[in-house]
Amino acid sequence: MSKESTREAWFWHRLDGDVQCTLCHQLCRVRPGKRGLCGVRENQDGKFMTLVYGNLIAASVDPIEKKPFFHFLPGSLAYSIATAGCNFRCLHCQNADISQLPKETGKTPGRFVPPEEVVAAAEAEGCQTIAYTYTEPTIFFEYAYDVAVLARERGLKNVFVSNGYTGEEAARKIAPVLDANNIDLKGDDQFYRKICGARLEPVKKNIEFFWKSGVWMEVTTLLIPGYNDSVEQLRAMAEFLASVSTEIPWHVTAFYPMYKLKGVPATGAESLRKGVKIGRDAGLKYVYSGNIPEEDENTRCHICGELLVERMGFRIMRNSVVEGRCPKCGTAVSGRWS
Repeated sequence: MSKESTREAWFWHRLDGDVQCTLCHQLCRVRPGKRGLCGVRENQDGKFMTLVYGNLIAASVDPIEKKPFFHFLPGSLAYSIATAGCNFRCLHCQNADISQLPKETGKTPGRFVPPEEVVAAAEAEGCQTIAYTYTEPTIFFEYAYDVAVLARERGLKNVFVSNGYTGEEAARKIAPVLDANNIDLKGDDQFYRKICGARLEPVKKNIEFFWKSGVWMEVTTLLIPGYNDSVEQLRAMAEFLASVSTEIPWHVTAFYPMYKLKGVPATGAESLRKGVKIGRDAGLKYVYSGNIPEEDENTRCHICGELLVERMGFRIMRNSVVEGRCPKCGTAVSGRWS
């Protein structure tokens, strides 16, 4: 870590000599000299410090579809950034080499990049959006917020790709400068406790909060065979999303053996089709499967069935949405299309 990256954190208070962090729903109580569960916030003599402000461990240009966002500026590019660390300990994490690194080694590697340079790089690369992704953006909140404010001033959009565990105060602060949020809805509460070290309820509350705040929402569920792919679990997730809004796109995606679940088989196409059907039966208008090519990647009008957006992997082959509407029947297509 560098001196530039170590700054006083937001969302905490002193508690009997310890520090109480309220940035996320883990609500870590941190003793002097120790760090929170994320591994990147430290109690330094009674003052809570973030160790990763501007300390980028990843920065790259991605299609917005890779996040995934299918109803947010399709075909555009997102400048994607992350620092090390995470407030979950998901046993199947595909980015465990950077998300779990601070917890496993105590190290927070990266390169200091001030917010102005992130925005300038995004503009130079022709990106319309800055995506806070790869690890959980909440854990580098102060930096994400400062970048997001500058991005807005320059006419860029901001999107989170999140586990949905942002604390209430932090969620209220970021929402006004956030254009979209893709939150993982990982499974039932038992799955969260056993596999992620978290709870389900705060995630559900954040999905509802951001949607009602006017932030465009898409939701992703990674189906892990034998863990979160039962009909009962899928139906419960689909019905919850439909209760918030049938307009929310749901991405049901395939798992491949990762990190500490390398002995679990990859998800088959039939499992994805089951999830898609359950989502549609629950009333969701836009349900997609992912990580297996040519499995329900396209967007169709939920009224007339017209093919609106044709995708091949992360590429847009055709987009016939006109001013947010189906060109055939005129039905409004939910999302941010321009």
